[in-house]
Amino acid sequence: MTKKEMICIVCPIGCHLEVEKDEKNSLGFKVTGNQCKRGQEYAVEEITNPKRILTSTVKIKNAHLSRLPVRTNKPVPKDKIFECMTEINKVEVTAPIKIGDIVIKNILGTGVDVLASRDME
Repeated sequence: MTKKEMICIVCPIGCHLEVEKDEKNSLGFKVTGNQCKRGQEYAVEEITNPKRILTSTVKIKNAHLSRLPVRTNKPVPKDKIFECMTEINKVEVTAPIKIGDIVIKNILGTGVDVLASRDME
């Protein structure tokens, strides 16, 4: 791996990070450009196991709209996003639903729940 450049999104500063493999470092990577430890943690996580919050919609019955917005309560590994979307697309809920209600618990065994993003009567 050569140097990988990225912008840290942990805080509003938006540090320009450079990450390169470093066997001497306990993390296995050398991170430069970060102004705090969180930037270093973000860079290593992004290189080794990138994750994203997943947002989507599910079908809903007996409501004034036909789709309910949902999101994950924690980031999902990027390599599982399409599998998660397949599972989300299978779901149909019935109103009433409150914001924060669990729509899918522990999706694909990831330990991540899919939550309703709004109330729907």
